[in-house]
Amino acid sequence: MRDFNYSKIKEQKWDSEVLGLVAAIYKEVGKQEQFLKQKPDELEKLVEIAKVQSTQASNAIEGIVTTNTRIRQLVEEKTAPKNRDEQEIAGYRDVLSLIHESFDAIPVSRNYILQLHKIMCSHMSNPMGGQTKNVQNYISATYPDGHTATLFTPLSPFETPEALDKICEEYNRVIGNNEVEPLIAIPIFIHDFLCIHPFNDGNGRMSRLLTTLLLYRSGYFIGKYISLEAKIAKDKDLYYDALGASQQGWHEGTEDAVPFIKYLLGTILSAYRDFEDRFTIVEEKLPAVDMVRKAVQSKVGKFTKQDIRDLCPALSISSVEGSLRKMVAAGELKREGAGKATFYIRLK
Repeated sequence: MRDFNYSKIKEQKWDSEVLGLVAAIYKEVGKQEQFLKQKPDELEKLVEIAKVQSTQASNAIEGIVTTNTRIRQLVEEKTAPKNRDEQEIAGYRDVLSLIHESFDAIPVSRNYILQLHKIMCSHMSNPMGGQTKNVQNYISATYPDGHTATLFTPLSPFETPEALDKICEEYNRVIGNNEVEPLIAIPIFIHDFLCIHPFNDGNGRMSRLLTTLLLYRSGYFIGKYISLEAKIAKDKDLYYDALGASQQGWHEGTEDAVPFIKYLLGTILSAYRDFEDRFTIVEEKLPAVDMVRKAVQSKVGKFTKQDIRDLCPALSISSVEGSLRKMVAAGELKREGAGKATFYIRLK
């Protein structure tokens, strides 16, 4: 089995892009702290919206879906799951809520990761919930012509428990000793977790839950207000490309984790900047069309309906669509394209 030594991280020379991303996140964290002091009540709206978006997006990446109405009802615990997909969604909701409420009481250890996985599987009859894999798994891709190819072979079931213990021990050691910047250690831990692929099912969703947990434990609370999972789902091809590039040579310990580090840091930074944009919109109680107008003013060049929905998550899709129609009719916007290719351009 490959060796894990996170002390080597501090010896690596990071390029200007990685260092720039870390510095930019630091700056945004300071801004967020000021926003939280100014309008704590208004921001509670973003918390509930982010929970719904995170639960929906992380499951959708794995092809686990239900309607928007059902997602909202499940996250708010106003209904019981009706099928396998909804059982998986409810399990993700439970773990995400636990992380939101008790992150500081959830140590980074194999036993706790197994417990979180067991909770995620608790609404299903899954005998492997809370247990590491018992069969070899593979990371594969299916191509347009129908053929499949194995992109990466994770660790064997026999090696998995020890490897999980080791990455947890290494992460806790370098974080506890302040040896390594958490914003660098977190992507490396998540990358190693995904390469180990410790479960028969649910590895991707667990990796995203663990990302939120590790960020919270290091004082980065952006996932509470802006869904990191939704940002990953929006550009999931970039996520898979970065992961694939960083997996080459992993078994031999010669991998270059930088593509995955840059991807995750870029996602975190983007979420912090979204937080600032959304804060300026939710801080005032505006009619729907004025809220959409304010969101539009932050856009340069082409933008889509989804771009506006991301900035106005409290509004229903019909409210966003209606507001955009009014602005087109008033000559404030130009609408081009059709169907999924529709986009808008600001005229004023």
